[in-house]
Amino acid sequence: QVQLVESGGGLVQPGGSLRLSCTASGLSFSNFAMSWYRQAPGKERELVASISGTGGITNYADSISGRFTISRDNAKNTVYLQMNSLKPEETAVYYCRARGLGHYYWGQGTQVTVSS
Repeated sequence: QVQLVESGGGLVQPGGSLRLSCTASGLSFSNFAMSWYRQAPGKERELVASISGTGGITNYADSISGRFTISRDNAKNTVYLQMNSLKPEETAVYYCRARGLGHYYWGQGTQVTVSS
């Protein structure tokens, strides 16, 4: 049984930072590309960042503009999203997704609220 468990969300002031983690179990982690998505109230889920199985290739949404960094530790079956200079409009539920071997798996999400 595959499980993805996100953590690290919370309340942060505008301009602040958070680091999200997503730990996977039940899959061969290094065979899966990992992504972070987010969904704000009333909006569609959107891709934030992705990373290949080896970690050698990363991609980011244009709106991130160098403020976020995705990374992974295959020994810990964990992917991270370091978020800096957060903006109020980035308040959303953040989800991790694993893609590989013809399958997709989603975590349950972690709430990030950017507010003063």
